[in-house]
This record gives sequence, structure tokens and C-alpha cells, in this order.
Amino acid sequence: MSTTHRAAAFLDKGGTGKTTTIAHLAVALDQLGYTVLGIDLAGKQGDLTKHFGAWSDYRERVDNDEAWPNISTVFDESWGTIATKLGDDAVDDLVIETDEGPSLIPAHPGLDTLDSDLGNIDDARERYTRLEQFLDEYVDPLEYDIVLIDLPGMTNNVTYNGLWATRHAIMPVEMGPFEAEQADALRRDLEKIAANFTVEINLSLVLPNKVDTRTNLADEYLDSFAAEYSESIAPEFVPYSQDIRNATQRGMTAFALDNPSATAQAACEAYLAAAEALLTRLEGATDD
Repeated sequence: MSTTHRAAAFLDKGGTGKTTTIAHLAVALDQLGYTVLGIDLAGKQGDLTKHFGAWSDYRERVDNDEAWPNISTVFDESWGTIATKLGDDAVDDLVIETDEGPSLIPAHPGLDTLDSDLGNIDDARERYTRLEQFLDEYVDPLEYDIVLIDLPGMTNNVTYNGLWATRHAIMPVEMGPFEAEQADALRRDLEKIAANFTVEINLSLVLPNKVDTRTNLADEYLDSFAAEYSESIAPEFVPYSQDIRNATQRGMTAFALDNPSATAQAACEAYLAAAEALLTRLEGATDD
């Protein structure tokens, strides 16, 4: 791949598995032979970094005022000056490595005020393109194959930056009526962004998540989502697995489990299939 592809996980609702999805897709892509950078914009809690067992060390750097520059710094209007002074280390200082393959730019407490800081920028295009500028000028030259971004579970200025910068949305969704409404709302939001700013943002991957196959209702919603989102639905659904929750609490993905359950194995297979489908769609969009 000669182009750094980008995608961001988003749904205007918490608890849908966005962070878990980004972590597992990142590892799946790494296992498929691609270089991956994950960026955590979901909040100061560092959940994406926790998935890889790296948060406590980074949090210590934060507490010791050593986590500078950080992800919030790149949105500052003075980032270009900062990067010039830091030279080749500008982005290197942002990135941490994981034991499972993907690289990460962790969350930082500075994200707390980022939405309001961006809101103070009068020009809408400038307000929503800070992340895109950073990726274009500083991340793309590093030649990662793909950048995956974990966004907040709400629509705000940070979210718009992530969607604008990637142009491709990943939507992890559970099987239920409320989730179906949220998915439809996201699709309308993407259409609204395209209409207002002439920026096309594709819904590139709809990933049925935490599916309980013991219920007929889940099957009905799976069929409904497959019909409604035929061009973006993932090849396989991710089943509910207690092992995934257990792995998260231990600071790892299900891919790193020594003795995964059958549901965890099925989930990893689904993530691998979803990763391949996502890359195919991103490459197809680039060719177009």
C-alpha cells in the first residue's frame, strides 16, 4: 500500500464497543501484515491505551508533566511552530508502542477542554480540519498503512475533526431498536456534513457487535442491518464473549489470550474478516 488509509469509529452513543472495535481491528490489521497507528480521541480516560496495557506507564508520564507534546497539542494553532522546534522527534514523542503490534497516540487530559477550544475558532473549516492538517503533514510521511481513530460517543467538534480527517466511518452497533435508530441518525449526520461542507464521509464498515445468537430477535436485526447497510455491513458479526471483557480488564485484546473460548475465537475471526473488508473498501475509495 502506498497510501496511508484512515478510518474512525463513531456512533452517537456510549457503550457500543467503539474502543474495543478499534483495538481489535488494529491488531487484526497488524496480523494481516499492515502497519497500524491508533489514535485515542474518545476522552481522557485512555481506554484504547488500556486495551493494550500501556495506560499506567503513560499516566505516570502525564502526572510527571512529561507527556508533552500530546494528542491535544496537535490541535493547537501553534503546533506547526512546536513541531519545527522539536524536529524529527515531534511525532515520535507522541507515539507509544504496544506488545500486540499497533502503535498508539494515547488520550490526554488536555482532551477535556478540546471541544470548547475548537468551538472558539470562528471559521468552521479551520475548526474542523485541525486533525486533518496534522495527519497530512506529520503522520502520512511516517508511512503507516492505516490510521484508526477512536472518537467520543457524542457529536462534537472533536468528532467532526475525526470524521473530516478520515472521510470513513466505522460503526460498531448492537442489535436492537434503539441502536437501529442511532445508526440511521449517524447516516443522516454524514449526509448533513456532506451537504454543508462538500465533504463526503463514507460509512465504510457497519460491524454488528456483541451479538447474542441465542435470541431470535438478534437474528432478525442482523437480517435487517444486512439489508439496510448492504454495501457497508461486515462479512461476519462479532458474538458476545465474556472473554473479550476479561481480556480488556487484563490490558489485552482477545487476540492475545492463551486459551480463548469458542466465542472469543469466533470474535477474532470476525475482526479479521472485518479488517480485510475495511481495507478493501478504503482502497476502493482511494482508486475512485
